[in-house]
Amino acid sequence: MRKTVAALVAAGAGLCLLLPGLPASAAADRKPGGPPATGPTTGTVRWEPCTDLEGLDCATVSVPLDHRRPTGEKIKIALTRKRHTVPDHRYQGVLLLNPGGPGGSGRTMPQWFEGTPVEEAASAYDLIGFDPRGVGASEPRLECGSGYNDPTRPDYVPANPAEEQAWLNRAKDFARKCAQALPRLLPHMTTVDHAHDLEAIRKALGVEKINFLGYSWGTYLGATYATLYPHRVRRLVLDSVVRPSGVWYANNLDQNRAFEVRAKDFFAWIARHDAAYGLGATAADVERRYYELRAAMKTSPAGGLVGPSEYDDTFLVAGYTNSLWPYLALGLSLAANGDDSFLVTLYQVLAQPEGDSDHALYLATECTDNRWPPQWVIWRRDAAALHRTAPFMTWSNTWFNAPCLFWPVKAHHPPRITGHGLPPVLLFQSTKDAATPYQGALEVHRLLPSSRLVVEDGGGNHGITLAGNECADGYLAAYLRDGTVPPNRPGPDALCAPLPDPEPLPANEVAARSAKPSVPEIPEVRIRR
Repeated sequence: MRKTVAALVAAGAGLCLLLPGLPASAAADRKPGGPPATGPTTGTVRWEPCTDLEGLDCATVSVPLDHRRPTGEKIKIALTRKRHTVPDHRYQGVLLLNPGGPGGSGRTMPQWFEGTPVEEAASAYDLIGFDPRGVGASEPRLECGSGYNDPTRPDYVPANPAEEQAWLNRAKDFARKCAQALPRLLPHMTTVDHAHDLEAIRKALGVEKINFLGYSWGTYLGATYATLYPHRVRRLVLDSVVRPSGVWYANNLDQNRAFEVRAKDFFAWIARHDAAYGLGATAADVERRYYELRAAMKTSPAGGLVGPSEYDDTFLVAGYTNSLWPYLALGLSLAANGDDSFLVTLYQVLAQPEGDSDHALYLATECTDNRWPPQWVIWRRDAAALHRTAPFMTWSNTWFNAPCLFWPVKAHHPPRITGHGLPPVLLFQSTKDAATPYQGALEVHRLLPSSRLVVEDGGGNHGITLAGNECADGYLAAYLRDGTVPPNRPGPDALCAPLPDPEPLPANEVAARSAKPSVPEIPEVRIRR
């Protein structure tokens, strides 16, 4: 769900804690979500090889701008496809994919299965990626030109009323510029609108039912579609699950608490590797050093680019994945020793936005999905109270969402998520996920009676399938292969061990504090917001 810097790395191999007698790839409760498809259908979509994505086909589908007026103005949704490679008699239909957001581009997602334990099972599907309305290659594309996230910005944590007012002025200006950018699109950007787009895509593809895999906000999109069109769902996978009853203000408060827990895990990990990073032998020592460096950025931004707010954005990714902890710790260690060049690089790679499209799209959906507190005094009260115990993210999250105070479109009432008439549904969740806290998966597990919940017990990464955990991928592969789900048990239905914490960087790379050319290259990241 959050945000500008939300990025996850495809990590290494994982550990598996299997329930007795249930191999990750074997059948347990054999309840397929409808019969296999008899063969591929053509629909009305005209596919051509993509010019920018090797091995994928591209197309666009026209959908109503306003689904209440199906014959009115149309917009275009950009699709990609990786065709099934099994014989047609083993074909299982289309699998629509969403990486989260709101506002995440999904055009590359059919490639995510390559080299994973799920690749073979996925080969029976036409894998369909898409850019939701307003996103990326879809038309029109929402971009407001606000400069809201351009560095260097005021400190997220306001030290006085003037700094607080500066942020409120920026938030109001962002909302005003978005109102001017695409006034016809903004009233039609709710999750319900996106769900109706999925139905339009289904019709265009010429299939009776869809299979769907969504991460983060994509879980709320999938649950909303399943509520509106339960008879059109064949298989449904929701990974890192949004809490429907918290959409969206309460969920953001929950995030602030959960990110604090994950930040303390990060500080504790650095302390365990004090020999490598020299930032303190206890988590409290590391945390104190972290905030000392943050304070220094206010008077002397790193590289003239990274002030305290940019610093917060850079380290926020530590709450999404531990895969980048060694690199973030190195940047912190180098900065503590007077060299902030790698910290600037981390910001540029992990956090510096290219325009404001991602943020605008996030707001366009979340500001209108449900009502937000109408008065700043409520936001301020909650932020000030939470900051005392959860300083890592509270104020940055508050200002990220503050344009909703001034959003030019009236908010709606979200639908009540239900599971009536659904086939078996598969949920995945790590217990310490900060972006979509664990309570969300528990709530959706209750709301969807046919669901089974696979939990990465003790894990904190956001998005656990197709990311190196062989146990989780085994359950996903079995479900895609024949509808297999774990047995129904009290609480979680199956447990997987998390991936191990990373090791610190080799000593010769940490020595980069005195030899800049040996600073390591930051790994490629995969967005699952």
